[in-house]
Amino acid sequence: MPAEARIGHVHLKVAELERSLRFWRDLIGLEVQQRIGDQAVFLSAGGYHHHIALNTWESAGGSPPGFGTTGLYHVALLLPDRPALARALKQLVEAGWPLEGASDHGVSEALYLRDPDGNGVELYRDRPRDEWPRGTDGRLLMCTKRLDLKALLAEAG
Repeated sequence: MPAEARIGHVHLKVAELERSLRFWRDLIGLEVQQRIGDQAVFLSAGGYHHHIALNTWESAGGSPPGFGTTGLYHVALLLPDRPALARALKQLVEAGWPLEGASDHGVSEALYLRDPDGNGVELYRDRPRDEWPRGTDGRLLMCTKRLDLKALLAEAG
């Protein structure tokens, strides 16, 4: 696989399109690029054709998969920098949307939550590569430490 390869988009099966739009568009801030009636919506940041697609083709009125089942663990949205992550946290706090976790992974800082259909969502920012923790052998030393949410919120402006 070439180094330039990346995840282009994710399609999520949802139970109710409007409910999901209130989360992905109104809370997370993605923009609607195209809509197919009450069946599907394609959303993105920056005018891309779509990063996230929501559809009810196989899931209208459905319920989330139960704990202990296979499927999507989470979709991760990479934000450009720490101030953008801070603004996202502020928006979640102001909306009263619950976090499931917040971690400093050494290479990145991340917020974890769920959308209305129970899909895991990670909002994160990468540290510059020259700041990534490495062992004496040069191998990456990722970790999971508690993210200081109070300090992050202070950067939201």
